[in-house]
Amino acid sequence: FYRQQIKAARLVANPGCYTTCAELPLIPLLSEKAIDPDEIVIDAKSGMTGAGRAAKEEMLFSEVAEGFHAYGVGHHRHMAELDQEFSKAAGRKVIVSFTPHLLPMNRGIFSTIYVRGLTTSPGGLHAILSRAYAEEPFVHVLPFGEMPQTRHVRGSNMIFIGVANDRVEGRAIICAALDNLAKGASGQAVQNMNLMLGFPE
Repeated sequence: FYRQQIKAARLVANPGCYTTCAELPLIPLLSEKAIDPDEIVIDAKSGMTGAGRAAKEEMLFSEVAEGFHAYGVGHHRHMAELDQEFSKAAGRKVIVSFTPHLLPMNRGIFSTIYVRGLTTSPGGLHAILSRAYAEEPFVHVLPFGEMPQTRHVRGSNMIFIGVANDRVEGRAIICAALDNLAKGASGQAVQNMNLMLGFPE
């Protein structure tokens, strides 16, 4: 979204993994006023490497294995960036519901996003995303109704996005998956560096 500004920048703040996995599916829809900005719920899950490398008791294998839990509920540090970028895209203040969860796997982010269409059906939302990313080598919109899996993007700079009908009319379910250590961190940083230095992304 900031490709031209990045090309001319000296310093770039790299987006976080959770924010990337929510902003790429939602910003094109908010920009086109296709979804209700007041009805966005982001249910996100991360592998253990998303919590960093610091030694913490609650991150020991024996504490995390065979379990699944929410954390940072109602106050996660990425909420400010989500609200900032969604508000810019929508042209008005947007505050989303966002809850992160920790999964007992090494890497990966998976976001399940619930939205209500304003101007189009879930199929129309899928069409908007397909057009928006048709020329983007690192963003792949799956055929309508197909959902991504974290194993499909492991070790890559890709994000896979899927859109499906909710059983509630007018509402859509959007799922996105990326590797938090690549597209969510180092891979995206290299992509930004390449832009800054004039290299192919």
